[in-house]
Amino acid sequence: MQTLTLASIYELQGLKEEALEIYKELLKQNPQNSEAKVAIRRLSGIRKRFSGVNEQMKDFFIRMDTAIEHQEFERWLVQL
Repeated sequence: MQTLTLASIYELQGLKEEALEIYKELLKQNPQNSEAKVAIRRLSGIRKRFSGVNEQMKDFFIRMDTAIEHQEFERWLVQL
């Protein structure tokens, strides 16, 4: 069952595409759903703004949990 709560949970977990799809479906079901409209604008903006993201580094960033991994990511950012 697709709900605003589920979409919010996905969004908080970093599953932006999944959340966006739920918000779109909810808006189809109820075109007056202002929360879904706002969320779609917010998530669509994120997707456009970061369209050239290095997917490998994005995945690394999401999963990093040690100080060494944080340092490696910082070194990569400095090179940008």
